[in-house]
Amino acid sequence: MTLTGQSVPRTGLFHLFSAERMTLMLKRLLVSGYKPHELGIFNDKHPGIAVIRRAITGRIRGLLEDEGLEWVIVSGQPGVETWAAEAAYELRRKEYPELKVAVITPFLEQEKNWNDSRKLAYESIIGKADFTTVLMNRPYEGPWQFSERDKFLLRNSDGLLLVYDEENEGSPKWLRKLALPASEQGHYELLTISAEDLNFAAEEMRMEEEGW
Repeated sequence: MTLTGQSVPRTGLFHLFSAERMTLMLKRLLVSGYKPHELGIFNDKHPGIAVIRRAITGRIRGLLEDEGLEWVIVSGQPGVETWAAEAAYELRRKEYPELKVAVITPFLEQEKNWNDSRKLAYESIIGKADFTTVLMNRPYEGPWQFSERDKFLLRNSDGLLLVYDEENEGSPKWLRKLALPASEQGHYELLTISAEDLNFAAEEMRMEEEGW
């Protein structure tokens, strides 16, 4: 199997979208969003992490129940992607053992310059994944590798769940921009978790803690 787009088989995790498909089935969900620093999160104990995990967990659970979701796909970046993988593993452990997680990294040694905490989290999500691969069998060379990663992941997924705020677009805006054309044509599902959604998740957690 080669991972270059046109040579990817149309069965299993990787297959190209076909316009002949009458109904868009969301079986493979790409999840992405902000890096920790974009959210003002600088340590693993920040309360915002639990809120983001809560919101992501709710969306994934809904897709498992309503769409028969099979795969959660991330590229292993710190922040939302790491927390999404952790949320998926928790769902797999407690409720949906059939759920699978793929970690598809853009180049070798993606984590080379990360701090120890991020490296540990990265190693953990890699170690628990059902599928892992590196798209380019060489180390970092330039920003173009992230662009190629994004195009590949969008091409080989049925939908994108993006933690994204229109008023503070940050890095997720580039992935959203790539996903929009196919979404507008009805060929791809573009889902977002907004600041309002995160506030709702935080309020749910507060009410649970207070015993409501």
